[in-house]
Amino acid sequence: MPETIVLAYSGGLDTSVATKWLQEARGYDVVCLMVDLGRQPDVESARERGLSAGAKAVEVVDARADFLRYFVFPALQAGAVYEGIYPLATALGRPLIAKLLVDKAREVGATAVAHGCTGKGNDQVRFDVSIRALGPDLHIIGTARDNQMNRDEALEYAAKHGIAVRQTAASPYSTDENMWGRSVEAGVLEDPWAEPPEEVYAWTKPLAVTPVEPAYVEIAFDHGIPVALDGERLEAIDLVERLNALAGEHGIGRIDHVENRLVGIKSREIYESPAAVLLLEAHRSLEAMTLTKMQSRFKERVAQEYSDLIYNGLWFSAHHQDLAAYVQSSQRYVTGDIRMRLHRGTAVAVGRRSDLSLYSHALATYSAGDQFDQTAAAGFIKLWGLPVEQQSRQQLQLDPRSGDPLQLGGGE
Repeated sequence: MPETIVLAYSGGLDTSVATKWLQEARGYDVVCLMVDLGRQPDVESARERGLSAGAKAVEVVDARADFLRYFVFPALQAGAVYEGIYPLATALGRPLIAKLLVDKAREVGATAVAHGCTGKGNDQVRFDVSIRALGPDLHIIGTARDNQMNRDEALEYAAKHGIAVRQTAASPYSTDENMWGRSVEAGVLEDPWAEPPEEVYAWTKPLAVTPVEPAYVEIAFDHGIPVALDGERLEAIDLVERLNALAGEHGIGRIDHVENRLVGIKSREIYESPAAVLLLEAHRSLEAMTLTKMQSRFKERVAQEYSDLIYNGLWFSAHHQDLAAYVQSSQRYVTGDIRMRLHRGTAVAVGRRSDLSLYSHALATYSAGDQFDQTAAAGFIKLWGLPVEQQSRQQLQLDPRSGDPLQLGGGE
Protein backbone atom coordinates (compact mmCIF):
# COMPACT_ATOMS: atom_id res chain seq x y z
CA MET A 1 0.00 0.00 0.00
CA PRO A 2 1.51 3.40 -0.95
CA GLU A 3 2.66 5.71 1.80
CA THR A 4 0.92 9.06 2.16
CA ILE A 5 2.61 12.40 1.66
CA VAL A 6 1.14 15.84 2.41
CA LEU A 7 2.03 18.48 -0.17
CA ALA A 8 1.96 22.21 0.56
CA TYR A 9 -0.20 23.12 -2.40
CA SER A 10 -0.79 26.54 -3.96
CA GLY A 11 -2.44 25.54 -7.23
CA GLY A 12 0.37 27.16 -9.21
CA LEU A 13 2.70 25.59 -11.74
CA ASP A 14 5.24 24.00 -9.39
CA THR A 15 2.81 22.37 -6.96
CA SER A 16 0.39 21.27 -9.67
CA VAL A 17 3.25 19.49 -11.41
CA ALA A 18 4.47 18.18 -8.05
CA THR A 19 1.11 16.52 -7.36
CA LYS A 20 1.51 14.27 -10.40
CA TRP A 21 5.29 13.83 -10.07
CA LEU A 22 5.07 12.58 -6.47
CA GLN A 23 2.78 9.80 -7.66
CA GLU A 24 4.70 8.89 -10.81
CA ALA A 25 8.28 9.23 -9.61
CA ARG A 26 7.96 8.47 -5.89
CA GLY A 27 4.85 6.30 -5.64
CA TYR A 28 3.04 8.30 -2.96
CA ASP A 29 -0.63 8.86 -2.30
CA VAL A 30 -0.78 12.66 -2.30
CA VAL A 31 -2.87 14.80 0.02
CA CYS A 32 -2.73 18.44 -1.04
CA LEU A 33 -2.98 21.05 1.70
CA MET A 34 -3.91 24.53 0.50
CA VAL A 35 -3.44 27.19 3.20
CA ASP A 36 -5.43 30.36 2.65
CA LEU A 37 -3.47 33.33 4.03
CA GLY A 38 -5.67 35.80 2.19
CA ARG A 39 -5.77 36.88 -1.44
CA GLN A 40 -5.76 33.23 -2.49
CA PRO A 41 -6.86 33.37 -6.14
CA ASP A 42 -9.55 30.98 -7.34
CA VAL A 43 -9.49 28.33 -4.62
CA GLU A 44 -12.04 26.08 -6.31
CA SER A 45 -10.15 26.08 -9.60
CA ALA A 46 -6.95 25.19 -7.76
CA ARG A 47 -8.74 22.37 -5.98
CA GLU A 48 -9.92 20.98 -9.32
CA ARG A 49 -6.39 21.12 -10.72
CA GLY A 50 -5.08 19.13 -7.78
CA LEU A 51 -7.75 16.47 -8.11
CA SER A 52 -7.27 16.26 -11.89
CA ALA A 53 -3.57 15.72 -11.25
CA GLY A 54 -4.46 12.65 -9.16
CA ALA A 55 -4.43 13.96 -5.60
CA LYS A 56 -6.16 11.73 -3.07
CA ALA A 57 -7.62 14.87 -1.50
CA VAL A 58 -7.23 18.63 -1.71
CA GLU A 59 -7.96 20.31 1.60
CA VAL A 60 -8.21 24.07 2.16
CA VAL A 61 -7.52 25.70 5.54
CA ASP A 62 -8.55 29.29 6.24
CA ALA A 63 -5.58 30.52 8.29
CA ARG A 64 -5.99 34.27 7.71
CA ALA A 65 -6.80 35.22 11.29
CA ASP A 66 -3.94 33.15 12.75
CA PHE A 67 -1.57 34.53 10.14
CA LEU A 68 -2.24 38.11 11.19
CA ARG A 69 -2.41 37.46 14.93
CA TYR A 70 0.59 35.20 15.40
CA PHE A 71 2.90 36.15 12.53
CA VAL A 72 2.15 39.48 10.84
CA PHE A 73 1.32 41.64 13.84
CA PRO A 74 4.31 40.48 15.92
CA ALA A 75 6.52 41.36 12.94
CA LEU A 76 4.78 44.74 12.68
CA GLN A 77 5.42 45.36 16.38
CA ALA A 78 9.06 44.51 15.79
CA GLY A 79 9.28 46.83 12.78
CA ALA A 80 10.66 43.93 10.76
CA VAL A 81 11.61 45.03 7.23
CA TYR A 82 14.28 43.03 5.40
CA GLU A 83 17.14 45.13 4.05
CA GLY A 84 15.15 48.24 4.89
CA ILE A 85 12.52 47.69 2.19
CA TYR A 86 10.80 44.25 2.12
CA PRO A 87 7.94 43.74 4.64
CA LEU A 88 8.51 39.95 4.58
CA ALA A 89 5.02 38.89 3.48
CA THR A 90 6.01 35.59 1.86
CA ALA A 91 8.64 34.85 4.51
CA LEU A 92 6.08 35.29 7.29
CA GLY A 93 3.64 32.87 5.67
CA ARG A 94 6.04 29.94 5.35
CA PRO A 95 6.40 28.93 9.02
CA LEU A 96 2.62 28.89 9.45
CA ILE A 97 2.19 26.72 6.35
CA ALA A 98 4.93 24.41 7.63
CA LYS A 99 3.16 24.10 10.99
CA LEU A 100 -0.16 23.24 9.35
CA LEU A 101 1.63 20.81 7.03
CA VAL A 102 3.02 18.89 10.02
CA ASP A 103 -0.39 18.97 11.74
CA LYS A 104 -2.05 17.51 8.64
CA ALA A 105 0.63 14.83 8.31
CA ARG A 106 -0.12 13.71 11.88
CA GLU A 107 -3.85 13.72 11.17
CA VAL A 108 -3.69 11.54 8.03
CA GLY A 109 -0.81 9.32 9.14
CA ALA A 110 1.61 10.57 6.50
CA THR A 111 5.28 9.64 6.65
CA ALA A 112 6.46 12.55 4.52
CA VAL A 113 5.69 16.13 3.54
CA ALA A 114 6.56 18.06 0.41
CA HIS A 115 6.74 21.57 -0.97
CA GLY A 116 7.32 22.99 -4.42
CA CYS A 117 10.27 25.27 -3.66
CA THR A 118 13.22 25.38 -6.01
CA GLY A 119 16.78 24.63 -4.94
CA LYS A 120 17.94 28.23 -5.30
CA GLY A 121 15.31 30.10 -3.29
CA ASN A 122 14.75 31.05 0.33
CA ASP A 123 11.43 29.27 0.82
CA GLN A 124 12.99 25.81 0.77
CA VAL A 125 15.04 26.83 3.82
CA ARG A 126 12.02 28.26 5.62
CA PHE A 127 9.96 25.13 5.00
CA ASP A 128 12.67 22.57 5.74
CA VAL A 129 13.96 24.20 8.93
CA SER A 130 10.44 24.77 10.28
CA ILE A 131 9.35 21.20 9.48
CA ARG A 132 12.45 19.77 11.13
CA ALA A 133 11.75 21.83 14.24
CA LEU A 134 8.14 20.62 14.48
CA GLY A 135 8.23 17.15 12.90
CA PRO A 136 11.82 15.84 12.80
CA ASP A 137 10.65 12.31 12.00
CA LEU A 138 8.97 13.33 8.74
CA HIS A 139 10.74 12.89 5.43
CA ILE A 140 10.88 16.11 3.40
CA ILE A 141 10.77 16.26 -0.39
CA GLY A 142 11.44 19.51 -2.18
CA THR A 143 9.77 18.58 -5.45
CA ALA A 144 11.08 21.37 -7.67
CA ARG A 145 14.66 20.90 -6.52
CA ASP A 146 14.43 17.08 -6.65
CA ASN A 147 12.87 16.77 -10.09
CA GLN A 148 15.16 19.58 -11.35
CA MET A 149 12.66 20.87 -13.89
CA ASN A 150 13.14 24.42 -15.06
CA ARG A 151 10.10 26.60 -15.81
CA ASP A 152 9.88 25.52 -19.44
CA GLU A 153 10.19 21.83 -18.57
CA ALA A 154 7.53 22.19 -15.88
CA LEU A 155 5.17 23.75 -18.40
CA GLU A 156 5.84 20.88 -20.82
CA TYR A 157 5.21 18.32 -18.05
CA ALA A 158 1.91 19.99 -17.17
CA ALA A 159 0.80 20.01 -20.80
CA LYS A 160 1.79 16.36 -21.25
CA HIS A 161 -0.34 15.29 -18.28
CA GLY A 162 -3.27 17.59 -19.04
CA ILE A 163 -2.72 19.78 -15.98
CA ALA A 164 -4.13 23.26 -16.54
CA VAL A 165 -1.98 25.98 -14.92
CA ARG A 166 -2.19 29.77 -14.78
CA GLN A 167 1.41 30.19 -15.88
CA THR A 168 2.24 30.13 -19.59
CA ALA A 169 5.36 30.63 -21.66
CA ALA A 170 3.98 34.03 -22.68
CA SER A 171 3.36 35.01 -19.04
CA PRO A 172 6.10 33.31 -17.06
CA TYR A 173 5.85 35.23 -13.79
CA SER A 174 5.99 33.33 -10.53
CA THR A 175 3.79 34.94 -7.88
CA ASP A 176 2.91 34.44 -4.23
CA GLU A 177 0.15 36.30 -2.43
CA ASN A 178 -1.17 36.72 1.07
CA MET A 179 -2.80 39.56 2.96
CA TRP A 180 0.50 41.17 3.92
CA GLY A 181 1.86 41.35 0.39
CA ARG A 182 2.39 39.98 -3.06
CA SER A 183 5.69 38.89 -4.63
CA VAL A 184 6.51 38.51 -8.32
CA GLU A 185 9.63 37.14 -9.98
CA ALA A 186 10.91 35.49 -13.19
CA GLY A 187 10.37 36.47 -16.80
CA VAL A 188 11.60 39.92 -17.83
CA LEU A 189 12.11 40.78 -14.16
CA GLU A 190 15.28 38.69 -14.18
CA ASP A 191 16.91 41.58 -16.07
CA PRO A 192 17.60 44.19 -13.36
CA TRP A 193 17.94 46.90 -16.04
CA ALA A 194 14.42 46.31 -17.35
CA GLU A 195 11.66 48.45 -15.88
CA PRO A 196 8.88 46.23 -14.52
CA PRO A 197 5.96 46.17 -16.97
CA GLU A 198 2.66 47.38 -15.58
CA GLU A 199 1.21 43.88 -15.98
CA VAL A 200 3.20 42.58 -13.00
CA TYR A 201 1.22 44.77 -10.61
CA ALA A 202 -2.23 43.80 -9.39
CA TRP A 203 -2.93 45.61 -6.11
CA THR A 204 -1.60 49.12 -6.76
CA LYS A 205 -2.48 51.78 -9.30
CA PRO A 206 0.22 53.48 -11.40
CA LEU A 207 0.91 57.02 -10.15
CA ALA A 208 -0.47 58.58 -13.33
CA VAL A 209 -3.99 57.41 -12.52
CA THR A 210 -4.01 57.76 -8.73
CA PRO A 211 -6.38 60.36 -7.24
CA VAL A 212 -5.31 63.98 -7.53
CA GLU A 213 -6.43 64.74 -4.00
CA PRO A 214 -4.83 62.98 -1.02
CA ALA A 215 -6.76 60.68 1.30
CA TYR A 216 -6.48 60.66 5.08
CA VAL A 217 -6.93 57.76 7.45
CA GLU A 218 -6.64 57.58 11.23
CA ILE A 219 -5.21 54.33 12.54
CA ALA A 220 -5.62 53.39 16.21
CA PHE A 221 -3.03 51.11 17.79
CA ASP A 222 -3.26 49.17 21.04
CA HIS A 223 0.09 47.89 22.32
CA GLY A 224 1.53 48.25 18.82
CA ILE A 225 -1.31 46.39 17.07
CA PRO A 226 -3.72 48.21 14.73
CA VAL A 227 -7.30 47.91 15.98
CA ALA A 228 -9.38 50.66 14.36
CA LEU A 229 -9.67 52.89 11.28
CA ASP A 230 -11.23 56.35 11.51
CA GLY A 231 -12.71 55.49 14.89
CA GLU A 232 -14.29 52.22 13.76
CA ARG A 233 -12.99 49.16 15.56
CA LEU A 234 -12.37 46.33 13.09
CA GLU A 235 -11.35 42.70 13.05
CA ALA A 236 -7.79 42.23 11.84
CA ILE A 237 -8.72 40.76 8.45
CA ASP A 238 -11.12 43.58 7.59
CA LEU A 239 -8.66 46.24 8.77
CA VAL A 240 -5.77 44.96 6.67
CA GLU A 241 -7.90 44.42 3.57
CA ARG A 242 -9.40 47.91 3.81
CA LEU A 243 -5.94 49.41 4.00
CA ASN A 244 -4.74 47.27 1.10
CA ALA A 245 -7.55 48.69 -1.03
CA LEU A 246 -7.14 52.30 0.15
CA ALA A 247 -3.35 52.42 -0.09
CA GLY A 248 -3.36 50.53 -3.39
CA GLU A 249 -5.75 53.11 -4.84
CA HIS A 250 -3.09 55.73 -4.15
CA GLY A 251 -0.23 53.69 -5.62
CA ILE A 252 1.36 52.93 -2.24
CA GLY A 253 3.32 49.74 -1.65
CA ARG A 254 5.25 49.08 -4.88
CA ILE A 255 8.73 47.73 -4.17
CA ASP A 256 11.41 46.90 -6.76
CA HIS A 257 14.28 45.27 -4.90
CA VAL A 258 17.51 43.43 -5.68
CA GLU A 259 17.91 41.45 -2.48
CA ASN A 260 20.48 39.16 -0.94
CA ARG A 261 19.04 35.68 -0.72
CA LEU A 262 20.05 33.35 2.07
CA VAL A 263 21.47 30.85 -0.44
CA GLY A 264 24.10 33.37 -1.54
CA ILE A 265 22.73 34.90 -4.73
CA LYS A 266 21.13 38.23 -5.52
CA SER A 267 17.60 38.18 -6.85
CA ARG A 268 15.40 40.87 -8.35
CA GLU A 269 11.96 40.81 -6.73
CA ILE A 270 8.84 42.90 -7.22
CA TYR A 271 6.62 43.29 -4.17
CA GLU A 272 3.27 44.92 -3.58
CA SER A 273 2.47 45.58 0.07
CA PRO A 274 0.06 48.51 0.39
CA ALA A 275 -1.27 47.85 3.89
CA ALA A 276 2.11 46.72 5.18
CA VAL A 277 3.95 49.83 3.99
CA LEU A 278 1.23 52.06 5.44
CA LEU A 279 1.02 50.30 8.80
CA LEU A 280 4.79 50.03 9.27
CA GLU A 281 5.17 53.78 8.78
CA ALA A 282 2.23 54.55 11.10
CA HIS A 283 3.61 52.21 13.77
CA ARG A 284 7.07 53.76 13.50
CA SER A 285 5.57 57.22 13.96
CA LEU A 286 3.69 56.14 17.09
CA GLU A 287 6.83 54.57 18.55
CA ALA A 288 8.62 57.89 18.04
CA MET A 289 6.05 59.38 20.46
CA THR A 290 6.02 56.62 23.07
CA LEU A 291 9.52 55.11 23.25
CA THR A 292 12.55 56.76 24.82
CA LYS A 293 15.62 57.54 22.74
CA MET A 294 17.48 54.53 24.17
CA GLN A 295 14.54 52.21 23.50
CA SER A 296 14.21 53.48 19.92
CA ARG A 297 17.90 53.08 19.14
CA PHE A 298 18.13 49.58 20.58
CA LYS A 299 14.87 48.50 18.95
CA GLU A 300 16.30 49.43 15.54
CA ARG A 301 18.98 46.80 16.09
CA VAL A 302 16.38 44.28 17.25
CA ALA A 303 14.26 45.02 14.18
CA GLN A 304 17.14 44.18 11.87
CA GLU A 305 17.91 40.97 13.75
CA TYR A 306 14.20 40.07 13.78
CA SER A 307 13.81 40.65 10.04
CA ASP A 308 16.91 38.57 9.27
CA LEU A 309 15.57 35.78 11.48
CA ILE A 310 12.24 35.74 9.63
CA TYR A 311 13.87 35.93 6.21
CA ASN A 312 16.29 33.13 7.09
CA GLY A 313 13.60 30.69 8.23
CA LEU A 314 14.33 30.65 11.97
CA TRP A 315 10.84 31.40 13.26
CA PHE A 316 10.67 28.25 15.42
CA SER A 317 13.88 28.93 17.33
CA ALA A 318 14.80 29.90 20.88
CA HIS A 319 16.47 33.01 19.48
CA HIS A 320 13.10 34.12 18.11
CA GLN A 321 11.45 33.53 21.47
CA ASP A 322 14.08 35.75 23.11
CA LEU A 323 13.65 38.56 20.58
CA ALA A 324 9.87 38.30 20.71
CA ALA A 325 9.92 38.72 24.48
CA TYR A 326 11.83 41.99 24.11
CA VAL A 327 9.53 43.22 21.34
CA GLN A 328 6.40 42.53 23.40
CA SER A 329 7.89 44.40 26.35
CA SER A 330 8.74 47.35 24.10
CA GLN A 331 5.11 47.63 22.99
CA ARG A 332 3.62 48.14 26.48
CA TYR A 333 3.01 51.84 25.86
CA VAL A 334 2.70 51.94 22.05
CA THR A 335 -0.96 52.89 22.16
CA GLY A 336 -2.48 55.85 20.37
CA ASP A 337 -3.67 57.25 17.04
CA ILE A 338 -1.79 58.18 13.88
CA ARG A 339 -3.28 60.22 11.03
CA MET A 340 -1.77 59.26 7.69
CA ARG A 341 -1.88 61.16 4.40
CA LEU A 342 -1.95 58.96 1.29
CA HIS A 343 -1.00 60.60 -1.97
CA ARG A 344 0.82 59.69 -5.20
CA GLY A 345 2.59 56.61 -3.86
CA THR A 346 3.51 58.06 -0.46
CA ALA A 347 2.19 57.43 3.04
CA VAL A 348 3.16 60.15 5.51
CA ALA A 349 2.22 60.58 9.16
CA VAL A 350 0.72 64.05 9.59
CA GLY A 351 -0.87 63.67 13.03
CA ARG A 352 0.02 61.82 16.23
CA ARG A 353 -1.62 61.52 19.62
CA SER A 354 -1.34 59.23 22.60
CA ASP A 355 -2.27 59.40 26.27
CA LEU A 356 1.09 57.70 26.89
CA SER A 357 3.12 60.08 24.72
CA LEU A 358 6.52 61.21 25.96
CA TYR A 359 6.16 64.41 23.94
CA SER A 360 5.46 67.41 26.20
CA HIS A 361 4.24 70.62 24.61
CA ALA A 362 5.22 72.55 27.70
CA LEU A 363 8.83 71.40 27.35
CA ALA A 364 9.02 71.66 23.55
CA THR A 365 7.35 75.04 22.95
CA TYR A 366 9.26 78.30 22.43
CA SER A 367 6.09 80.27 23.14
CA ALA A 368 4.31 81.25 26.34
CA GLY A 369 4.00 78.38 28.77
CA ASP A 370 7.55 77.15 28.18
CA GLN A 371 8.57 75.08 31.22
CA PHE A 372 12.04 74.08 30.01
CA ASP A 373 14.73 75.42 32.35
CA GLN A 374 17.16 76.95 29.86
CA THR A 375 19.47 78.13 32.65
CA ALA A 376 20.37 74.47 33.28
CA ALA A 377 21.72 74.08 29.74
CA ALA A 378 25.12 75.71 30.28
CA GLY A 379 26.04 73.40 33.17
CA PHE A 380 24.75 70.36 31.26
CA ILE A 381 26.84 71.24 28.21
CA LYS A 382 29.95 71.79 30.31
CA LEU A 383 29.66 68.35 31.91
CA TRP A 384 28.67 66.67 28.65
CA GLY A 385 31.66 68.10 26.83
CA LEU A 386 34.12 67.67 29.69
CA PRO A 387 35.60 64.36 28.37
CA VAL A 388 36.15 65.91 24.93
CA GLU A 389 37.81 68.99 26.44
CA GLN A 390 40.05 66.91 28.69
CA GLN A 391 41.14 64.57 25.88
CA SER A 392 41.86 67.54 23.66
CA ARG A 393 44.13 69.07 26.31
CA GLN A 394 45.96 65.90 27.29
CA GLN A 395 46.15 63.79 24.11
CA LEU A 396 45.07 65.52 20.92
CA GLN A 397 46.77 68.81 21.79
CA LEU A 398 44.77 70.77 19.27
CA ASP A 399 46.36 74.14 18.56
CA PRO A 400 43.71 76.79 17.93
CA ARG A 401 46.41 79.08 16.46
CA SER A 402 47.14 76.69 13.60
CA GLY A 403 44.02 77.66 11.70
CA ASP A 404 43.48 73.98 10.83
CA PRO A 405 40.83 72.44 13.09
CA LEU A 406 41.94 68.95 12.01
CA GLN A 407 45.66 69.45 12.73
CA LEU A 408 46.86 67.23 15.55
CA GLY A 409 49.63 68.19 17.93
CA GLY A 410 52.97 66.44 18.25
CA GLY A 411 54.66 67.89 15.15
CA GLU A 412 56.93 70.86 14.63
